[in-house]
Formats: sequence, structure tokens, C-alpha cells
Amino acid sequence: MSARTADITGRYVYLDIEGVEYRVYYEEAGTGVPVILQHTAGCDSRQWRHLLEDPDFTSTYRLIAPDVPFHGRSLPPESQQWWTEEYSLTQNFFIAFHLALLDALGLDRPIFAGCSMGGHLAPDLALHHPGVYRAVIGIEAAMESHGVERILPWLYHPRISNDTKPALMYTLCAPQSPEAFKRETVWVYSQGAPPVFKGDLHYYLVEHDLTETAKTIDTTKTAVHILNGEYDWSAYPAAGQALAAEIDGATFATMPGVGHFPMSENPEAFKQYFMPLLKQVAAQ
Repeated sequence: MSARTADITGRYVYLDIEGVEYRVYYEEAGTGVPVILQHTAGCDSRQWRHLLEDPDFTSTYRLIAPDVPFHGRSLPPESQQWWTEEYSLTQNFFIAFHLALLDALGLDRPIFAGCSMGGHLAPDLALHHPGVYRAVIGIEAAMESHGVERILPWLYHPRISNDTKPALMYTLCAPQSPEAFKRETVWVYSQGAPPVFKGDLHYYLVEHDLTETAKTIDTTKTAVHILNGEYDWSAYPAAGQALAAEIDGATFATMPGVGHFPMSENPEAFKQYFMPLLKQVAAQ
């Protein structure tokens, strides 16, 4: 069997975020309209590898998948004694990271697509920085995800095995998603630094809340589209629908047959929903 190749380029860029320099890794593939792909909590850009290898996407779009600092190959900053304090992702840092990335790469009104914590970030970007992105696509998004933050102490505890995290993520996948891809999804999860998943969930479960502000998002400046998987018990379809209903001009769709990680657990099923939506927003 001859070796296959994937035309994906990995690069590092140094970003100044809130006065600290971070060495950030990102992968990109394709040419055309730029699309930023944001990974889920406690994970990294490998979740998007199926899209980055798909010529149906890369022939039309410049896909850019970064690792947020402390994730994947974006190591903690050299200048800080980061080990002396608890890692916790804040909305301000998350937004500042993406604005710094756009500036460093010279991107003009790209499309933003994020899943889970990235799905939550999508409408937050549209709210706080209207017009910077031509469109945001919130995958597994919700108005808020309060109510289960009591689990946070157990996600980084000496009596809890690191196997807990990937096992929990497995339950978020749809039963009919290909087993190999579900296992790949949780394998990548098992490799994240244990405190990072808990720290990311501070933003996902505690800080993110558009209950009072979603209605103020201006979709004439940044279009908003929400996609939620049928089998996602964390950001379930009704939660995504409720968010879209609050935003004048937003769209919503349920993705049958997928769970919380559609791009990695069942990329072919995800493609049926994501590809037409990208085509729509790229023309705007």
C-alpha cells in the first residue's frame, strides 16, 4: 500500500495576550475564505483533522485550527510561573486570544466555527466584537450551561483517574457514530493536561451566560448560526434552539445521528450540515 499524504501545514505564531507572550501552534490547509476552527474544552486542534484532510473543504476554504494556550502544542508561557496558580479559562482571555490570532495572521472578516466551549464563544464574539467576523457558527452551543458545575472539583482530584475524562466524553458521542472515530476522539482527550479540562469548564459552565444579552446581538454585522447534535446531553438541541430564538436573524439546526463532537466522531455526517452552511456564509 502506498503512503498517503495530507497537505496540512503546522506553524507557530507568537501572540501578545493581556501583556503576556504565548507561543501558539496552529494547523492550516486549503485556500480561499478563511475559517477559524476552535476545539472543545480540554482538547486541541486534532479534533479538526478530518476537515483539514478533506479536499471538498480545502479547495474552497482556508481552514485554520489553533491550539489555545495550555492545549496541545501551545505550551504555557515561558515568562510566567504558571504552575503557581490554578489554570482557569476566562471569557476575556478567550476572546483576546482569537483577536490576537486574527491580527497576527492578517485575516479580514473570517468565519469562526467553534464546538462546545468554542460553540459558546461563537455568539460571545458576535456580541462583543460585531463585524470582526462575517459569521460565527456555534456547534453544540447554548445560552448557558449552568447547573452541573458541582462536578468541577472531581475533574482534577488525586482520587479520580485521568481515565474519567475520556470515559465521560465517550458518553457524549452518538451510538451510531463510527467506533474508530469515537475512540479517536476520547484518545485525544486522554492526552490533555488534567487541570486544563477543569479550567476550561470554568468558562463553559460558569462564566458563559447570554441569558440577558443574546437578544442584543446584531446579525446584520455578524451572522450567527447554531448547530447541535441530536445525542449531545451537554448542549442538547433544545438549548441551541433557545439560544438562536433569542437572536434576531440567527439560524438553528439539529444534526441527527451525532453527539457533542460531530467533526471528530462522525465527520461524514457533520459534513452534510457544515458544508452547506459554510457555502452560505462565505457568500455573505
